[in-house]
Amino acid sequence: MVKQIPPVQKNQTIELTFEDLTHEGDGVGKINGYPLFVPYGLPGEKAKVKVIKVKKNFGFGKLLEIDQVSPDRVEPPCDVYVQCGGCQLQHMSYNLQLNMKQNQVKNALKKVGHITDVPVHSTIGMDDPWRYRNKVQIPVGYRGGELITGFYRKRSHEIIDGMDTCVITAEINDRMVEAVRRIADRLGIQAYNEEKHKGVLRHIMVRTGFETNETMIVLVTRTEELPYETELVKELNETYPQIKSIVQNVNKQKTNVILGKNTKVLWGQEYIYDTIGDIKFAISAKSFYQVNPAQTKKLYDKALEYADLSGNEIVIDAYCGIGTISLFLAQKAKKVYGVEIVPEAISDAKANAKLNHMDNVEFYVGEAEKVMPWWTAQGLRPDVIVVDPPRKGCEEALLEAMITMKPKRIVYVSCNPSTLARDLRILEDGGYETKQVQPVDMFPQTGHVECVALIELK
Repeated sequence: MVKQIPPVQKNQTIELTFEDLTHEGDGVGKINGYPLFVPYGLPGEKAKVKVIKVKKNFGFGKLLEIDQVSPDRVEPPCDVYVQCGGCQLQHMSYNLQLNMKQNQVKNALKKVGHITDVPVHSTIGMDDPWRYRNKVQIPVGYRGGELITGFYRKRSHEIIDGMDTCVITAEINDRMVEAVRRIADRLGIQAYNEEKHKGVLRHIMVRTGFETNETMIVLVTRTEELPYETELVKELNETYPQIKSIVQNVNKQKTNVILGKNTKVLWGQEYIYDTIGDIKFAISAKSFYQVNPAQTKKLYDKALEYADLSGNEIVIDAYCGIGTISLFLAQKAKKVYGVEIVPEAISDAKANAKLNHMDNVEFYVGEAEKVMPWWTAQGLRPDVIVVDPPRKGCEEALLEAMITMKPKRIVYVSCNPSTLARDLRILEDGGYETKQVQPVDMFPQTGHVECVALIELK
């Protein structure tokens, strides 16, 4: 058998025309059928590219110079876009981003799930795809004897110098991070040194309720003691009236995980509040709460539309978290049962049900794939099941439990088109039919896409 030799070599400079995009937004061009993946390349562009890595069936390149520019190329508004890597698509028109995400879902259904005849609708986007994040978590470090804050440089733990804003997070969050950094530096609070595992202040986290304008500041420290705590808290709450909660989270571990186990309120409330549609949510330092509330409303409205509730249905919400989807469903359902493996999330879910005076929803701690067969044994027969799993998708045992329960409809909310496609294939083989899929752009300027799929019993 003749060994195939790639038509390009490492460090070679070539002319390349981009034909397509990967699901992460890299440009794809081919040399004699051999694909090269190049960050920041756009379809239709001709460019000079340096080959930086060659594998048997594909290679990677670096964009050197664009000879023919795509009309979809735009100037990124972020000064540190290329260094940061938090966003991948700022060089791309928003319309192309939405088309790319629709194609990403279509391709996953076709290649992973072998599902080709299902409508995948145009991606639901934002009127203004900037400043949408209600939460920011920023590492703290030292440079030149000063405290600095900023995201890490791509594929490193080096804080980007001179980064004082993030164009996808709320402006108030930017200002709060800067205020904490400035005051902490003046007071002499030490930044955490990751290599030596010394120092105090590791991260500054800010959460803001977009509808309520309430802000929470979380100071993540290596030590139980926070030096100058009284002075820091006093200056923050006297200067910024929108701050409703200042919290310390202690993380003593040498780890990349941001939050530790212990949290204590230094000033104000344990929670801030926000609303999505008509539902109010209490958000603690560790609550899981969607970072883009405007698009979350569109996502959940679509899930509610696909659930097609008349007021008589029994609904199960697997992976219910703090009850966000459950409470949306409870507005139209007879009864909703939510299940989630994280005990703190279930505590939040129960509190949120109480906050909204909803008594037709019950929450249980446990693994959905174990709780649901038990519910079946108790005689529970859901009309609709809603799932919103993590990126790895549904456990196979949960898919089997759903097939056994035989609800009329399954509504699948997904943050990963590949695992969605895989799971839809299992459900289709189990007697279900995928009717339609709606992508929603929850994270503009990044390669991520969420979608809602409607699946019906054949």
